[in-house]
Amino acid sequence: MTAAIRSFLAFDFGTRRVGVASGNTLMRQAQGLKTINLQGDARFTEVGRLIQEWRPDALVVGVPFHPDGAEHENTLRARRFARQLQGRFKLTVHEVDERYSTTEAQASGARDLDAASAAIILTQYLQSLPEPFTDSSS
Repeated sequence: MTAAIRSFLAFDFGTRRVGVASGNTLMRQAQGLKTINLQGDARFTEVGRLIQEWRPDALVVGVPFHPDGAEHENTLRARRFARQLQGRFKLTVHEVDERYSTTEAQASGARDLDAASAAIILTQYLQSLPEPFTDSSS
């Protein structure tokens, strides 16, 4: 018996833009999808459209911290965004420490930094999951 493949949408939250990526537990990698350049309810309408299109099992939100691990204003904003996603879309939301994801996306030469950062965040999350259990007798 093999573990079920789970799919995810991830978000690199910013006050002006939100990067979006998708990935799954089979490949344990993510791909950047797009950057949402909308605010308020329009932002959540676009997130809802993406959730309907991709049908993820859960969501992942990058939460920024200072290099020493201390929280700052955007830490609180990202966590609020995560709570709003969970409340609006009734999906489990996992938070991931996203320190240096934008720097990594810049170093890779990404064209869409926000979507690439979301992909880095999601890949980090997927690779942190335990290997799926497989039963070779099936």
